[in-house]
Amino acid sequence: MSKYAFGVDIGGTTVKMGLFDGEGNVLDKWEIPTVKDNSGASILPDVAESILAKLKEKEIREEELMGVGVGVPGPMNEEGTILGGAVNLGWGSFNIPEALGAYIKVPVKAVNDANAAAFGEMWQGGGKGYDSLVAVTLGTGVGGGIIVRGKLLVGAFGAGGEIGHVHIEDAETESCNCGNKGCLEQYTSATGIARLARRYLETHDTPTVLRGEYISAKTVFDAVKAGDEVAKEIAGQFGDYLGKGLAMVASVVNPEIFVIGGGVSRAGEVLLSYIEPYFRKYSFGKCKETKFALAKLGNDAGIYGAAALVLL
Repeated sequence: MSKYAFGVDIGGTTVKMGLFDGEGNVLDKWEIPTVKDNSGASILPDVAESILAKLKEKEIREEELMGVGVGVPGPMNEEGTILGGAVNLGWGSFNIPEALGAYIKVPVKAVNDANAAAFGEMWQGGGKGYDSLVAVTLGTGVGGGIIVRGKLLVGAFGAGGEIGHVHIEDAETESCNCGNKGCLEQYTSATGIARLARRYLETHDTPTVLRGEYISAKTVFDAVKAGDEVAKEIAGQFGDYLGKGLAMVASVVNPEIFVIGGGVSRAGEVLLSYIEPYFRKYSFGKCKETKFALAKLGNDAGIYGAAALVLL
């Protein structure tokens, strides 16, 4: 009998969904809107309805389905219970496998969305071939997922992998979105890199193509590729912060590889050239041998990782 699984990545705007076969090949992928009215009461019923419709369309029987994996933005324990709620969805605390299982009678597993993405990259992405890795997502914020010997490290309160909030700078006077000051996210996210650039331009008068331009992580790394010395200096500051932060992480979990994803990773290999030297500088002993790679699955990492929860 053929076996299948669904991977579901619930976001604040859309729910990404994928149908996979037992070997991990994606057979179909699509999106449905995330309806957050009435505290997100219809999100899981909508997911179940879409899954059942896809089973009918593909003429797959429910007994051929190994299960449904779900990634959700919010802290979550190993049983799939949201701890403290998923604010972006309007949800409070509840157990997702039980709630979704009320609508579709197959095994359901759920994890935090960043952890799902990490699992996806280990399974079919930039971390394929390794079972101990840290996936780092450099986007509007900085997220992470930690996998040790093939098992996700979610932590006692569901906050395992929140590397964006490692304290990295004592002198910071502005607050991070989390309320603390000097978090790694403030310097190495897309918004953090732009912030580093603006601060540099305000305190230096060195000529650069960045002056008069809209400042973003992309414009900074485009300027780096064009040989702009100021952009290289800013990229060096970014690399110093991230290299130091990841050296701290490596000293605790000692991964085989760091997989760097998120929008900032679109800069390509040049990004790693600014992270790795600082990581080697700050890291301890055998941790210096940790490898680096760029993520490969992009926005699909979450559905891959969610499906892997029930396929592996």
